[in-house]
Amino acid sequence: MSTTKQKAAARKNLEKARAAPRKTSRSKSSGLSTADKNDLKRSDFAFPKERKEPIVDAKHVRNAISRFDQVEGVSDAERDEAWKRINKAAKRFDVEVSERSWRELFEGGKAKKNKKTKKKGTAKKSSQQNR
Repeated sequence: MSTTKQKAAARKNLEKARAAPRKTSRSKSSGLSTADKNDLKRSDFAFPKERKEPIVDAKHVRNAISRFDQVEGVSDAERDEAWKRINKAAKRFDVEVSERSWRELFEGGKAKKNKKTKKKGTAKKSSQQNR
C-alpha cells in the first residue's frame, strides 16, 4: 500500500525516466552485467560489504529503493548507512525520495505480508489444537 506522497513521487520519477535519452539499441538485459558489477567499486553499492544494490545511475537508485525491504542478512546499522548512500545518490541523479527513513519502506510490502502470514499461521494452529 502506497501513500499519496509515494505515488506522487513515483509519477514524477517516471516522467523523468521517460524524458531521459535512451540508447538506440536495446540488449537482452538493460541492467548491469555480472562483469560490470564485478568492476564496480564497493562505494558504488548501497550495501558495499555484501555488494548488493548498485547505485550507479538513476535507474539503479530507484531500483535500490524499491527493493530495499527485500535485502536480507544485514543489520539495522548497515541499513542506516545504505539509506544514507541511496539518498546521496538520489540527489546526485535527481531522483525524488518521498520516504524520510528506510523504516517507512517496511510499513507495507514484504515485511507486512510476513507479519500477516505468521499471524494467520499461528491462529490456524491454535484452532486445530482446540479440536
